[in-house]
This record gives sequence, structure tokens and C-alpha cells, in this order.
Amino acid sequence: MITESRLLDRKLLRRGDTMDQSLLWMVLLMVCFSLVMVYSASIAYAAHDGGSQYFYLIRQAAFLVSGGLLGAIAFRVPMRTWKKATPIILAVSVILLIAVLGVGREINGARRWIHLGPINVQPTEIFKLAIILYLSSFFTRRAEVLKQFKKVWFAAIPVGIGLALIMMEPDFGSFVVVSVIAVGLLFLAGLPFKWFTAVVAIGVAAMVMLIVFEPYRMARVTAFLDPWQDPLGKGYQLTHSLMAIGRGGWFGVGLGASLEKRFYLPEAHTDFILAVIGEEFGFMGILALICCYVWLVVRAFSIGKQARDLELFYGAFVAKGIGIWLGIQSFFNIGVNIGLLPLKA
Repeated sequence: MITESRLLDRKLLRRGDTMDQSLLWMVLLMVCFSLVMVYSASIAYAAHDGGSQYFYLIRQAAFLVSGGLLGAIAFRVPMRTWKKATPIILAVSVILLIAVLGVGREINGARRWIHLGPINVQPTEIFKLAIILYLSSFFTRRAEVLKQFKKVWFAAIPVGIGLALIMMEPDFGSFVVVSVIAVGLLFLAGLPFKWFTAVVAIGVAAMVMLIVFEPYRMARVTAFLDPWQDPLGKGYQLTHSLMAIGRGGWFGVGLGASLEKRFYLPEAHTDFILAVIGEEFGFMGILALICCYVWLVVRAFSIGKQARDLELFYGAFVAKGIGIWLGIQSFFNIGVNIGLLPLKA
């Protein structure tokens, strides 16, 4: 796949294309597939108590249309403008993280969403993008000070503030994603190995402490290690996810034929939609989806490499940061569904 990506880069350069057609078509393919699977996985929930079976499909389509419009606008904004706006975007994201603690609606003991009429805003997602832009800008302007601790430590302050606010929600999953993005960009920026090792060690120690000293997180880890010990309690979601994937076998039971989505598997149309995909399309369906995500990440890093070769260092860091974001978040979501990782909290 990496070799194919390099060959594609050469073709794009020879043709002088300004848009990666393969990336665009892959995104469109995944968007269409998402509509099909959201409808399939949610039809039972949506039609419950006389509701419209198309409710979640329409909502997903609305999200995609609004996201596409915002993406089209972002595509038209030059990278130099993004770089200039980085401090504002970072400040707004931190303000929203503070605001959600006060005005966010509490769901399952956590405040993660700000409800603005029909629109729900999740500040942590904005902060993830803001951190990518902020660190990319910092490394572009001050790459030479990465080897001087006295001149670089303060760059971690906005990251630390954001992580602290995220844990006050709490949202351990986003805490880990932001941490991985920051560490990944530090590695790409060339942070000295001994410092990089120290940062990773401190980060891992902090995550372990956050799990050990919080009973409900520790309970989720215990359930992850042996979900069949309490299949009707702490291990309920994971056992039903594994049963759905197991029932799908190699090629699945067919689109729309999932049993687990019929009120057995909680969050079948959101957090555990991969289990429904596995049941209806089997192992091969999951493998195809993983390949799609891998292609997105590979293309993001390839675009970053092209930008670096053209000495567009800010764009290079942003592209690779987004690649890390897509890769780690999809890895976590897939890992939770297949029992490779514990449930996020």
C-alpha cells in the first residue's frame, strides 16, 4: 500500500494535480458506506415507539452535508491564513472546554457536549485540531529550540491545560488521543530521543494513574480482561460486540440481517457500529474498512512528505498531524469493538 501511494504521488506530480483524486474518492466511498450502515444499525432504535425509521439516517446525512460544506470552505483557505489564525483557534477551543464544564449537558456522568438548539458541539474535537495547528506552527517557527529545554518547555502549557480540562469532563478517550497526537508531532519534529522517552514515560505513567485511581475506569479494564466473567453486567457491551462479530464469520450474514442491533447491543449505531458491520459483512468487511482507514493515513503522510519536499513545513506538520489523529482514533474505536482495547471513559 505504501508503494502504491508513492507511485500515485509521482503521477500527481507529473500531471500537476492540485487535488488528490484517490483521497477524494476514498472519502466519498466511506461517506456512502457510513450512510448505509447508520441506517442499517439504527433502524430498530429509530422506529422504536412509533418513531421514524429514517431519523438517524437523516441526521447523519445532515452532519455529512454540513461537514462537507465546512470542508469545502476550509479547502479554500490558504495555509498561511490557518497559521495566522492558530492562536485564535487555540484560544476558542480552550474557552469551549471551560464552557462545557458549566453549560454542557451531563450524560452518563460526563459533560462533553454543548447543545446549541439542533446543533451539538463537542469542544474536545475542536481542541484536537487546534493542538495540531498550534504545534505545527510552533515547530515551524522554533524548530531550532527543540534541543534547548529552557526554551521549549512552555510550549507544553496549552496542551497541559487542555488535557486537564478534558479530564474534568471527564473524557479519558480524548485525553489519550490528544496525548498521542502531541507525542507523535514531537517525534516528527525531531525531539531528542532522551527527552522523547521521558515524555512518553511520563504520559504512560499519568494514564496508568488515571485508571488505577478511578474505580469505574479500573472496572472497565477488568471487564476488558475477562468480559465473560460478568456477561450481564460490566462485560455486557463487549460480549455482545464479540458475539456479533463471531456470528458474522468470514463474509457476514448479509446487509440488514444483524440480530445484535435489535436492542441487544447498546450503542449499535454509534460506538459499536463496527460490530454490526462485522456481523453483516463478516471479517472481510472489517478488513476492507481497516484498509480504507490505512489508505487515508498513508495518503495524509504522503501529502505531508510532498509539502516537506517543497519546504512547506507548516503544511507538512498539519497533514501528518491529521494522519496521526485519524489513525489513532480509528485504531481505538476498532480496538474497543474487537476486544483489543478496554472501553473508553
